[in-house]
Amino acid sequence: MARKIIIVGAGIGGLSAAVKLAHAGHHVHVIDAGAQAGGKIRTHLGSSGPIDIGPTVLTLLPVFQRLFASIDEDIHEHITLTREPILARHWWPDGTMLDLHDNFEQSATEITAVFGKKSGKEFAKFYNDSRLLFDCFDKPVMQNARPNLLQMMRATLKRPSVIGKMKPLSSLGSSLSSYFSDPRLAQLFGRYATYVGGTPQTAPALMSLIWQAEARGVWTIKGGMNRLARVLEQLCIERGVTFTFNTSVTRIRRSADRVVGVDVTDGTQHTADAVIFNGDPRSLSQGDLGPDVETIARSTKSAKRSLSAYVWGFDAPVEAANLAHHNVFFADRPNSEFDDISRGLMPVDPTIYVCAQDRGANAPTPHVDRFEIILNAPPLSQRAPEPEDFDRCKAITFNRLERFGLTFHRQIGREHLTMPQDFAERFPASDGSLYGQSPEGMLSTLRRPTCVTPISNLFLVGGGVHPGAGVPMAALCGQLAVDEMTRRQILT
Repeated sequence: MARKIIIVGAGIGGLSAAVKLAHAGHHVHVIDAGAQAGGKIRTHLGSSGPIDIGPTVLTLLPVFQRLFASIDEDIHEHITLTREPILARHWWPDGTMLDLHDNFEQSATEITAVFGKKSGKEFAKFYNDSRLLFDCFDKPVMQNARPNLLQMMRATLKRPSVIGKMKPLSSLGSSLSSYFSDPRLAQLFGRYATYVGGTPQTAPALMSLIWQAEARGVWTIKGGMNRLARVLEQLCIERGVTFTFNTSVTRIRRSADRVVGVDVTDGTQHTADAVIFNGDPRSLSQGDLGPDVETIARSTKSAKRSLSAYVWGFDAPVEAANLAHHNVFFADRPNSEFDDISRGLMPVDPTIYVCAQDRGANAPTPHVDRFEIILNAPPLSQRAPEPEDFDRCKAITFNRLERFGLTFHRQIGREHLTMPQDFAERFPASDGSLYGQSPEGMLSTLRRPTCVTPISNLFLVGGGVHPGAGVPMAALCGQLAVDEMTRRQILT
């Protein structure tokens, strides 16, 4: 029997759920406050074409292969993917440069060449330990819609050697210091905490497994990451999904123990057999979607928020050293930016990520490059915007990059910068945070809201929901939600 499903939000989590539901024959209506689908996959139109100003590469490709296969499609027939042999090029102020590669042997060889044999052996141990952690917790936790402590314990008991590698009482930063004698390598791998909005000092040591998501390969998409959103949207439309954009949902309505529909900004009421909310779950607990659902995801109301960012997007001729697709320019002092962020300050000595969108995989050097540049920032809950923020951020960013030999030949204005307050406006209840609640403590994964709620036909998807932030995790979350709807017979 076909059911009517309303999805609030057209991010990757919402699109993934929508296409699976529609393929199964259900009537799906997606409502989004923005002008187009994609959520945090955003673009800025430059003179040389669209510029990614959100996620820049695809990781954990099997997540998307499974999604497309579940709707009888082949991702490679819709999207041109190029595997990047260099995961990232890393630069330190002392002139050291290091490439990490998409296979262990090359990375180990390069680390040995740059940092010495001892560091090469230390990397091998870290690589093997993080791989074991990833493999141990992939299915029972990341691919589980509702993981719990008992399931984590069972997973570790099946592989007793993993217990010591979890280092349950250690932060990621302290764990990395025990792996690497060279602080630059600890600095490098500590940065992976920021992939889920955390910091090395507060993220648990278990977060070392995040590195494995990238170590297993990164792919660029011809046409940019926005192409993924457009393809999923088109596949939805082909299966009968209707989209309503530039429209906010003001209330999720409930009758007894079930949701019955939503209200939108013009006063229209839409009925539904089930609702999927693809937004920051904190919106629900704050009452932004009405009193009927404000008991959902209660913990998010007071939970500490994850990192925000200053994100530049522009195209320009550039004088630069040999850029890869992903480039990381490290701070002078490894933890200085995180110390500033913890005090609610704009970092003055930041590590800066530069995506040179037109570089990589033997691409010819263009005359004009498209760039996304990211600096970590505190969310608005830790720091209020100040009038001089743009000028300050511009000076910090480009003066620092000039020290590494990067000079951009163009005028760069406010329109090229997305700031925490801009993210807060675009994503309600987020406080500008890009990753939901902060991943602090050993059991932080278990404290995230899951796709299942106490209301039997209300489900949550997106980066603020387990299994967490990032495009593959959001896509996986959408798939898990549909699987749970099926298992709980919501769709029958």
